[in-house]
Amino acid sequence: MELLQKLEEHFIEVNGVKLHTIIVGSGKPIVLLHGFPEFWYTWRTVIDGLKDSYKLIVPDLRGYNLSDKPQGVENYTYDVIVEDIKQLSEKLNLGKFTLVGHDWGGFISWAFAELHPELLDRVIILNAANPAIFLKHLLNNPAQQKASAYTYEMASPEGASNLLKDDCEMLKKTVFYLAANKEGYTEFDKEQYVKAWTQPGAMRASSLYYRANQKNFNKLTGIINIPTMVIWAMKDIFMLPELLDELPDYVKDLKVIRVENSTHWIMNDNPEVVVSSIRNYLLK
Repeated sequence: MELLQKLEEHFIEVNGVKLHTIIVGSGKPIVLLHGFPEFWYTWRTVIDGLKDSYKLIVPDLRGYNLSDKPQGVENYTYDVIVEDIKQLSEKLNLGKFTLVGHDWGGFISWAFAELHPELLDRVIILNAANPAIFLKHLLNNPAQQKASAYTYEMASPEGASNLLKDDCEMLKKTVFYLAANKEGYTEFDKEQYVKAWTQPGAMRASSLYYRANQKNFNKLTGIINIPTMVIWAMKDIFMLPELLDELPDYVKDLKVIRVENSTHWIMNDNPEVVVSSIRNYLLK
């Protein structure tokens, strides 16, 4: 793949771990945080669309792909991951930067924006609920409770091993077959995902995010005081659209873009919308 030939690949030590990090492009810095069960490569279309205008910093979060995978559930709480990203930005002398996150990367981005607003120009969230709103829906919304039922399986001791059975068939179904744009994943792409999923200890470590944070998000207020854009795939079966309804109560400067024909894997389903939305938002 041509994109892979143009990237800088680094292993950057932060907060007691080494994060495998891709750096490409030049200009104002943007940090891109992936979710589960993904890795830096999930941003491939966004990287291709933004690298000519911005400096993109794209880590594998701890526990994923080629980044370190420490033992112990205490190493995967959201505050630890936030500190990873804070130290990564300091190591790279980014100054103020834009933070973009999807899924777990989006949850971490919400937390980072609340805890370290002084480090950010803006935050952009793709299909990850504001933690305070999400907690309320987990307690009171039967539809979201059903949509999130898989998280309890993920937090179980058997969760990781079940996902790797039959050549990662469950993961393939969840990512490749549930996507609206199934052709968006080439055979080469699928090979990269399987390679990341089967890195020694990766699935076990990445599943610990669920166990570590099941009860942790109640420590966040959800109040965000920096400019925020949310790009939301309306066909997401894991994060339901009603999670958007209360956002104006928590986010002072908010822009919401609803993408009607996309599933949770929005960067694959509608890469042009994601790239153009980010470009237009950062130009204002």
